[in-house]
Amino acid sequence: MAVRIRLTRVGAHKQPSYRVVVADSRSARDSRALETLGHYNPRTDPVEFKVDAEKAQAWMAKGALPSDTVARLFRAAGVMPAEKAAAAPAPKAAKASKAAAK
Repeated sequence: MAVRIRLTRVGAHKQPSYRVVVADSRSARDSRALETLGHYNPRTDPVEFKVDAEKAQAWMAKGALPSDTVARLFRAAGVMPAEKAAAAPAPKAAKASKAAAK
C-alpha cells in the first residue's frame, strides 16, 4: 500500500483549516485516514502548524512520503532537514564545443 502524509480539509465554508494525516495515496482527499499527526491553520497570523514530529518521522521511516505542501511545512517546522540549495545549472559546454568544432 502506497502511503502519503498529506493535508485533509476541515472547517466551514470559505474558512479552511487542515489536518495532517497519513492516508493511502489512492484514497480521496477527505476520506478515512490511517492516523492524524497534527493540524495546520493558514488563516491565523502567524500561521498555526502543530504536528507530532516523532510520529511523522516514524511514518517516514516506514516509507510514507509527504506531499509537496506537507514537506514544505515539515521543513519550516524542523521535522525534515532543509533541502540543499539547488545547484546552478551547468553551463552549456556541450553546445559551445559543438559550435567551436564547426
